[in-house]
Amino acid sequence: MATLGPAVSSLRASLALLDSSISILDEGVSDFPRLRRVLQTQQHFELVPETTLKAAQQSLADEISPAIDQLLSTAESHLNQLARKEQSLKARHELLEGRLGSQKSSEVGQSSRYRRPSGAGRASGLPDAKALQMKRLQQKKDQLQFAIERLELQGKQKERELRKSMAFVKAED
Repeated sequence: MATLGPAVSSLRASLALLDSSISILDEGVSDFPRLRRVLQTQQHFELVPETTLKAAQQSLADEISPAIDQLLSTAESHLNQLARKEQSLKARHELLEGRLGSQKSSEVGQSSRYRRPSGAGRASGLPDAKALQMKRLQQKKDQLQFAIERLELQGKQKERELRKSMAFVKAED
């Protein structure tokens, strides 16, 4: 039996080594179900061919383009309308400033021309009827000057509007 002793001890060593290998493999394999779930690839997004994507983009652009063009033209016409209104208000401002300036100058001129000395009944030796007629004529002259200025300003404004509308028509062509 002495000859079988080393074979038995070698077999026992092999069995111990095999047990150790099985326990190591068991530890390594025990986590496989979790690893399989973790490593399993899931398709979260659907992959679409580039041609389909470009066709969808073109379709969307074709749908949205007319609405965008319409909104832009509406905004542009509104801006033109506001610009015309601004020009109109500027012209009116100039007109009212001119009116106010001519009114002040005529008041200053009238007060210096028709001021009567405190003791005298007449300013320049003219009778009262003549002075009143002169005053009326001066007022009529001032009114006519104002009307001329107003018409000139309106003419300039119409000219500006005509130039703008012509520029707008040229821009559309």
